[in-house]
Amino acid sequence: MKNNQDFDAVIIGGGACGLMCAVQAGYLGKKVLILEKNDKVGAKILISGGGRCNYANLYATETNFISQNPHFCKSAFSQFTVQDTINFFETYGITGHEKTLGQLFPKSNNAKDIVRIFEDLCSEMGQEIICGAEVKGVSLSESGGFVISYEKNSRLKTLSCTKVVVTSGGLPIPKMGATDFGLKLAKQFGLRVTQTAPALVPLTITGKDGEWYAQLSGNSIFCRVSNERISFEENILFTHWGISGPAILQISSYWRPGESIHIDLLPNGNIKDLIEAGRVINGRKTLAGLMSEIYTKRFADALSKFLPVTKNLASLTKDDLSEIEKMIHFFEVKPAGDKGYDKAEVMRGGVDTDELSSKTLESKKVPGLFFGGECVDVTGWLGGYNFQWAWSSGYIMAQHL
Repeated sequence: MKNNQDFDAVIIGGGACGLMCAVQAGYLGKKVLILEKNDKVGAKILISGGGRCNYANLYATETNFISQNPHFCKSAFSQFTVQDTINFFETYGITGHEKTLGQLFPKSNNAKDIVRIFEDLCSEMGQEIICGAEVKGVSLSESGGFVISYEKNSRLKTLSCTKVVVTSGGLPIPKMGATDFGLKLAKQFGLRVTQTAPALVPLTITGKDGEWYAQLSGNSIFCRVSNERISFEENILFTHWGISGPAILQISSYWRPGESIHIDLLPNGNIKDLIEAGRVINGRKTLAGLMSEIYTKRFADALSKFLPVTKNLASLTKDDLSEIEKMIHFFEVKPAGDKGYDKAEVMRGGVDTDELSSKTLESKKVPGLFFGGECVDVTGWLGGYNFQWAWSSGYIMAQHL
């Protein structure tokens, strides 16, 4: 390894943000060292999108992110845009194809290709990576700068540097080694941390309603899910423990314990209109028959618990129609909780954005200390948004090392 003073910065965490920071620093002729806890860099990249890696979203803007300061990420996205992300990966042979809703995946459908780009570039630029290195502490040195202690092969080592970049991620997926290291380090240096919670996470249903959801396990239905803050139109997936699927993951970031979620089970239609049209064609058709034309048989059967499905369409009363409309367009769910960090895609909350410069992501209190990626209070929607934050935040920190 180079002498300590040969590094312009040490990056703690070899995920998406840390890797982009290292490469962008290399473009500027700066030398960095990445300390990665896992045996390989890019662990989360490799498992994202089922191993395919949804690495960007064509429509990402600051409006797709949750933060106590919703404008904070504007600067990062203006300095390194979605088009910059696309251009970067295309330069190294990754052409994206859009799946749905602006989600870009490599045409190879292989997340390993994304990681390989960063590994190759770091090697070419002489950026050093030490894997299996668990950082134990960071402190200020008497001569200025920082002292980092880390464990490698059960041996404790130390090094000094003038700048530290913290891109150690958040709390989701503990089995991959996720920890609250970045949050603890921020608190150690007197930086505020906003409340954290699992985000983009499945929701659980318990009690008397649990059995009804469990019987639908495996059914996926296009819906509109909403609460007082926001709505999403995508599929929901019923499971033996509750609800999941893209729409539920999206709204979970905006859900708080004790709140209800409303689901429109027919967002692109009107159940009253369909019933009226059915009456004209064949008024003797039962409501059950109409339901089976709209939904899977299992879902239609499950709805029969709440609806007068044995009645024919012609005999449905105003009260019946009101009941049916409420069930189909205003289905209410009150989750018991969520599946926790082990099943969450990302963490909500993190290092308070008021503690950081939006232009550089450097700590306002501790010069030379930077925070980027998931450990900062910037949480994106499902669909490549969080990767855009990782790439953009990695880029802007590199400009100031």
